[in-house]
Amino acid sequence: MVAVALSALPARAQNATLPGFADLVDQVGDAVVNITTSSVVAGRAGPAPVVPEGSPLEDFFNDFLGPDGGNGPAPRRSQALGSGFVISEDGYLVTNNHVIEGADEIMIEFRSGVELPAELVGTDPNTDIALLRVQSDEPLPFVPFGLASDHRVGDWVMVMGNPLGQGFSVSVGVVSAFGRSLSGTYDDFIQTDAAINQGNSGGPLFNLDGEVIGVNTAILSPTGGSIGIGFAMSSDVVINVVDQLREFGETRRGWLGVRIQDVTPEMAGALGLEEARGAMVTDVPDGPALEGGIEVGDVILTFDGTDVEDTRGLVRVVGDSTVGETVRVMVFRDGGTETLRITLGRRETAESASAPQAPGETPEAPTAEVLGMTLTPLTDELRSELNAGNVTNGLVITQIDPISDAAEMGLQVGDIITEVTQMPVTTVAEFQLRIDAADEAGQETILLLIRRDGNPRFMALGIKD
Repeated sequence: MVAVALSALPARAQNATLPGFADLVDQVGDAVVNITTSSVVAGRAGPAPVVPEGSPLEDFFNDFLGPDGGNGPAPRRSQALGSGFVISEDGYLVTNNHVIEGADEIMIEFRSGVELPAELVGTDPNTDIALLRVQSDEPLPFVPFGLASDHRVGDWVMVMGNPLGQGFSVSVGVVSAFGRSLSGTYDDFIQTDAAINQGNSGGPLFNLDGEVIGVNTAILSPTGGSIGIGFAMSSDVVINVVDQLREFGETRRGWLGVRIQDVTPEMAGALGLEEARGAMVTDVPDGPALEGGIEVGDVILTFDGTDVEDTRGLVRVVGDSTVGETVRVMVFRDGGTETLRITLGRRETAESASAPQAPGETPEAPTAEVLGMTLTPLTDELRSELNAGNVTNGLVITQIDPISDAAEMGLQVGDIITEVTQMPVTTVAEFQLRIDAADEAGQETILLLIRRDGNPRFMALGIKD
């Protein structure tokens, strides 16, 4: 038998490979602040306790509840705590919107103990970012932004802030993941195992160079405390938001004016796309896209020279674009690509989707079953029942075989099929003709455009047994 000796590095050698954070704390700590907000909220109202006249407790309750017996909801002040960081020597600070939302007083406390009142410059609820400013006679210590996209999973990071109101505090960890999404349209969170707790919101996530690469925003926890799953909004998003808040006091995001959905492998096969990528256009209301020639059924492949992988990526790159800028958009259409020039509008002031169209008359036709679906033409009665005032014509699914491909792909009773193979359909006979044509062309799937609860959506449906 051969003995195998296992060896380990001495503890000192192991520790020598780990970074020290004390110098980094000294470098950036004075730019990290505690934030205390206060606001007036309504007092609690409720029935007053019944105390017999002359009771020894009568004076006590009068003093405690007031002369009205506590029936009137007296206003009271509510306080909240959070964190933030200074980004310029002239007093601009960044924090979370939810830290200061609704506050009528915002007080900033520096690590030195100095306190200064802050004014609100602007907020962006979509990314939960707020920009504040304090006035100081002396230049303030500040920290720069770095690009989160320059980093990798596993890189060291440091969290600073005011956890649970305990004051200035530091925790360290690594980047666990990038590109996390919680619930927002523009979410691009860095996940970290560095401890983030209540009160850390709005504080900075530093790299080892002392650059802010994220703004601590949220945690995932069944207990309310840190379990090593924290989220910081990526600086790649924050930098642009802060620049706009600083210049305009509000955000001004680009607006393309389309409704879109991700392209599934089944849809890619039905369209003839080599791979399932891009953003498929399901609706084009009045706006920049319509004026620039984008059509329902187009798959947006690139935007201003940037490849579009999915809908989330398109929303991000459009939102980061300049209002009024003319960009090139490459779309996949009818088996080939076209490049269109679109002049972007502003998302915040964009009008809502196109106004409802007047209901049109639908020719009567018998109900029939196709591909496991019982279909009937859309009538005024069905249009009202399905709250589909903006849908002119189509076929309504009234029944569906639960073991059919249609049910498996997610089609439901009440869906309105308005297009088949990217052509309008008003009768069951037209639907069957589209299927026959696709079958003769050797296609295994067809593309349907449906309306569900007023929202358009493409779905690919198999036509082979």
